[in-house]
Amino acid sequence: MRLSEEIEIDSPPQYEMGSRVRVRKVIRNDGTYPGKAVGFHLAKKGDIGYIVGIGTYLQRAYIYSVHFLESNFVVGCLGKELELTEDQKTVSL
Repeated sequence: MRLSEEIEIDSPPQYEMGSRVRVRKVIRNDGTYPGKAVGFHLAKKGDIGYIVGIGTYLQRAYIYSVHFLESNFVVGCLGKELELTEDQKTVSL
C-alpha cells in the first residue's frame, strides 16, 4: 500500500457512511482478511458496495470499510481505490 505524502486525515473523509461506491481496481487479500488466502480477490474492478465504517491507517489516511453486497465481503479500501456511483445513492446505517 503506497500512501502519498499528504496527511489525508487533516481534512474530512472523502466519503460518508452509507455512500454507494464502486471499486476502481481489483482488491486482493493482503493477509489481513481472515479465512481467505493471500492474493484472493475480495473485490473486482467495478464492484458496487456501501461505506459501513470509516477508520484511519497510520494516522495518515482514511480506510473505508466497504460492504460489497454481491460477495457479502466487508473490505477496507483507501479513498483512491473508490469512486461514488453515478446515482450517488446512500443508505441509512
